[in-house]
Amino acid sequence: MEIRHINSFRELEFAVFCVENVASQLGISGEEVYKELTEQSDILYDYIVASYDVLHTQGKEYIVEDIIDIMKEKGVL
Repeated sequence: MEIRHINSFRELEFAVFCVENVASQLGISGEEVYKELTEQSDILYDYIVASYDVLHTQGKEYIVEDIIDIMKEKGVL
């Protein structure tokens, strides 16, 4: 199993921002969203963290909707 990690505090803050805002939009817990993004898919590391440089420049609504769309595509929603 490949060990993946977050490279900076800014990436960590952004990952938490994404998890909590997606959870709020979906009306579920942050813990459940985290599990969907890490245990049920590879979205957290392979998309959110990997795309940090581009994603963090976007608005909150765009980021949340983008992540939700990807979750639907991956079948975790």
